[in-house]
Amino acid sequence: MSDRKLEAAALGESQDQASKSLSARLGYRFKQPELLTQALTHPSAAGRSRQGGAGPNYERLEFLGDRVLGLVVADLLLRRFPDEAEGPLAQRFAELVRRETLAAVAEDLDLGAALHLAKGEDASGERRNPAILADACEALIGALFLDGGLSAARDSVEAWLTPFLEGAVRPPQDAKTALQEWAQGRGLPLPEYRETARSGPDHQPVFTIEVTVQDHGGETGQGRSKRLAEQVAAESLLARLRVPG
Repeated sequence: MSDRKLEAAALGESQDQASKSLSARLGYRFKQPELLTQALTHPSAAGRSRQGGAGPNYERLEFLGDRVLGLVVADLLLRRFPDEAEGPLAQRFAELVRRETLAAVAEDLDLGAALHLAKGEDASGERRNPAILADACEALIGALFLDGGLSAARDSVEAWLTPFLEGAVRPPQDAKTALQEWAQGRGLPLPEYRETARSGPDHQPVFTIEVTVQDHGGETGQGRSKRLAEQVAAESLLARLRVPG
């Protein structure tokens, strides 16, 4: 056997072991293990289907998992905060289903180690890419739903997300909202955001966003999405504005 085939075989064994370890951490045994395999397969490693497109990968399960996640989280919040109005519930919902939260869940599960990636993506560190981890997390939810129904998906999602709710007496406030309220409270115009740079490949750009508040200067932030870069920039400016001077 050639060195390349030996390397591929070793990688496959490592990923199979990671998948088994993941199943143990989930506390759930798939009746259809091919669903778990699909949920862990990045499009880059899916090969080609008979129709000429990408073979089985996590994209369809991600589509399903996103919808299941929304239902489970909405139900969880209604039960957890029975007296809270729609506005605060919506803030909590947005915090729990956002990409950063799902990526954190994926990291806790060590989902990256079990992902099936093409060699190039693996070498470039995509196992730690928050966007890919979040997508795979949603795909895993979709796979749990198809294999074990809503109860299986709910049990897992609630176990993963409940720690994010512990101690959350008040709904979270994102940095952009906090910065807007800071400016409005001082009679200033709303913060202004503008894209100042974009780098990286077209399929995975990195955005640089600058936010400014009238008479108080600005700060920049970077992220894999404009939304994330805006949040980072807002956090940086808030940190400076709130320092007693």
